[in-house]
Amino acid sequence: MFRGSAIAKIDDRGRLKVPTDFRRILEDRYGPEVFVTSVQGLSTLLYPISVWDEIEQKLAALPSTSRARKRYVERVSYYGQQGRLDSQARIVIPPILRNTAGMEGEVLVFGSIDYLEIWNREAFESKLADDPFSDEDFAALADGGI
Repeated sequence: MFRGSAIAKIDDRGRLKVPTDFRRILEDRYGPEVFVTSVQGLSTLLYPISVWDEIEQKLAALPSTSRARKRYVERVSYYGQQGRLDSQARIVIPPILRNTAGMEGEVLVFGSIDYLEIWNREAFESKLADDPFSDEDFAALADGGI
C-alpha cells in the first residue's frame, strides 16, 4: 500500500522521479508499467497498470449508455497516457496535464492506498486551507467503521 507523502520535482522535460519509498512498492508489488491521468485536471493520478486494469473492468461492466461512465472515460483518456518507469524511476507527465494542473517544479506525491496522487504544492496547500476536514467528514468515516 502507498502511504504518506513526499516532496518531488518535475524536471524541465516533464518527468517526475517517483520518490524512493513509493518506487520500492511500485516496482516490487506492481512492476514498472503505469497509467498517468486525471479526472478534473487539478492533480495527477499515477496508477500501477494492474490497478488501472481493474478499474477498466469495472467500467466495462457498466452500461455503455451510462453518462457517468462516458464522462469519466472521456476525461481520463484526455489527460491519460500509459507509460513505464525508466531505470531511474522517472515517468513523463503528459504535457496537457502538466499545463492544466501546474505540474512543474516542486510537487507533492501522496500515497492513496493503491495509487499515487501528485499535486502542485501551492495548489494543494490552498486546497487544504479552503476545504478543511469537518465534523461531517469524521462522522462519515465513523459510519464506515474508521
